[in-house]
Amino acid sequence: MLNKLDHIALILDGNKRWAKKNNFNNSIGYKKGFDNIRNIVNYSLSKKITYLTIFALSSENYNRSSVNLIYEIIYDNFSKTFTDLIKEKGVKVNIFGSRINIPKKILDIFENIELNSLNNKNLILNIAFNYGFKDEVKYVLNKVLINKNKSITENQKKIKELFYLGSQPDPDILIRTGGFKRLSNFIMYNLTYTELFFTETYWPDFSEEEYNSIIDKYYKINRKYGL
Repeated sequence: MLNKLDHIALILDGNKRWAKKNNFNNSIGYKKGFDNIRNIVNYSLSKKITYLTIFALSSENYNRSSVNLIYEIIYDNFSKTFTDLIKEKGVKVNIFGSRINIPKKILDIFENIELNSLNNKNLILNIAFNYGFKDEVKYVLNKVLINKNKSITENQKKIKELFYLGSQPDPDILIRTGGFKRLSNFIMYNLTYTELFFTETYWPDFSEEEYNSIIDKYYKINRKYGL
């Protein structure tokens, strides 16, 4: 019997290294990576995946000079890419992470996409932007303190709902592109029993074929829980 596959998480790593390898500037690397998000979302829809969670920008990377370049790519491409997905493909977009110090023009784009996709159900696309798990823990602890309700921590379901992904099922698969074999402070509460796959492929070159190959490998795993 095949493993159930509802939720795939992706760490999108290697845009700048792809650009350097191919003698392009970083802008082209990020643009190519951005375009590949649309490709993988479309392929996930064809595979009947219900939830897709992608790590787009770490809070640890937020202060790098390249963040302004990322903002430019978002401003020029985000609305067009995701408007097509939400209007034509029924994708619901959920963006999580800190929104402190993010430019208003970027926040307006995020909020507009989330609002316009609110009732879509074909695929839930979670985008972690300016996100770090340690920051999420602070966010959860603040919610507990504000609620002042002891029972909120006595029920596993209620605890889960405190985190950004809420009641969504935990990812069945995590795929990290770019060669590094680490989780990099990404949704660690939700990865307790997730099957981990690491690939040397840089994100802009990550193809539907490789994606499908990983899914096939997942289906062959004899999943166990515990040691």
